[in-house]
Amino acid sequence: MTQTPIKVTNQRYRLGYHLMPASGWMNDPNGFSYFKGYYHLFYQYYPYASEWGPMHWGHARSKDLIHWETLPVALKPTRPQDGCFSGSAVVYQDKLWLIYTGHHVLDAEKDINRQDQNLAYSTDGIHFEKYAGNPIIAHAPEEESSADFRDPKVWQEDDHFKMVVGSRDQAGLGRVLLYDSQDLKHWEYEGTVSGAKSVDEEGFMWECPDFFRLNGQDVLLTSPQGIKATKEQFLNQHNTGYFVGQYSTADKQLERGSFTELDNGHDLYATQTLVAPDGRRVMVAWMNAWDSPMTEKTDGWCGAITLPRELTIKNNRLYQHPVAEALSLREAEVINQEVAEPLNCSLSRHTEVKLDLNGLPTGTILKLADKNNAGFSIEADQDGRHLILTRNSDPENKRYAVLDATDEKLSLRIFIDSSSAEIFVNDGEVVFTERIYWQDKPVLSLNGTTGHLQAFELSSQTNSYKQVKEMIDYE
Repeated sequence: MTQTPIKVTNQRYRLGYHLMPASGWMNDPNGFSYFKGYYHLFYQYYPYASEWGPMHWGHARSKDLIHWETLPVALKPTRPQDGCFSGSAVVYQDKLWLIYTGHHVLDAEKDINRQDQNLAYSTDGIHFEKYAGNPIIAHAPEEESSADFRDPKVWQEDDHFKMVVGSRDQAGLGRVLLYDSQDLKHWEYEGTVSGAKSVDEEGFMWECPDFFRLNGQDVLLTSPQGIKATKEQFLNQHNTGYFVGQYSTADKQLERGSFTELDNGHDLYATQTLVAPDGRRVMVAWMNAWDSPMTEKTDGWCGAITLPRELTIKNNRLYQHPVAEALSLREAEVINQEVAEPLNCSLSRHTEVKLDLNGLPTGTILKLADKNNAGFSIEADQDGRHLILTRNSDPENKRYAVLDATDEKLSLRIFIDSSSAEIFVNDGEVVFTERIYWQDKPVLSLNGTTGHLQAFELSSQTNSYKQVKEMIDYE
């Protein structure tokens, strides 16, 4: 069976410096890794439509986390109705190994599926071969759902490999399962990570788990489905966040606090992290969410990946900083001035804005909008520590964040791209990720705030698309 990949029909919302598919559908990042001088990033990919479909693994690589080249598809399902679902990658014995979930459709009409864990490898980081002994984990444990057993994250500890897998138990609660291996091919089930299970309406399925140690604390990143929304939290259909605590290897117990949203915007899901060669913990995520409008679908493509962000931790809170390599995007400084009076500045659709305000202002802090009113505003109340983001396209569907009680300043670093905005508040203490479909140059409006404003024109030529095979044959 052969199919022809869909083509992009309109360039209007194509991003300038974010990774996106050459065409077709993109969702979760997968297999974020470093191999033979390149950062490798894979992603859930459907080449034949701008809608979700049977999942492949798209593939891109970069020398600097900013300039990406898209490579041929790394994984494709054995049967066209099945899927190679999310997973991770490790380097072992001079090979790049992909560990992924096989999604098997048993009865499409009744929505009966089964999931297992599989392995593929490459010697050159471009061409991948599925392991002949797949699946490496054939079944979910007896107490778990075989249809919700996915997204393996693998890392090496000394001479062993560890794997966490997202799961849903028979009672309908999300949890994280732990496995151990010496060779990536044979795995021993070690049970549920105690403490890494849903309580108090923390969701029915924990997707995309990632478990790591950062500055002496243990962090579990995950994307729970089904967390109950409150007035100002967990407002997306499915959310991404983290637990911070201490993990005991002896009894596999995670003593952790409550679930904290990672990003307070409308458009982030499904994180992946790696440890860079210099020791930084770097994270990316899908720059969309399942309840987003995804306006670009009408143009033959859908989905993007966030700017890579370095993670740090302070006061049990994850901070997200655009990686230092993002400075290479700057082409020209276009604004550098003190702000004391109302101000309106026309910007490019590829701009970085830095605004350092005096104190913690209240009221409307800034507005960004083009002539068609695509854009957003940020306001603050409660002594300036309660932030409210309003997206002009859906003004009733606001997003909220609360700054630390010790904050005495407000700084904003905003990355604008052709159809996105990433807003980093107070050095990444709070982040709002948004898909904003700019149709013209946005205008930055400030009224009544004082401080310092800088803006930089950014490069919009960071993606290179290799020739992708026009026809993909199923095995």
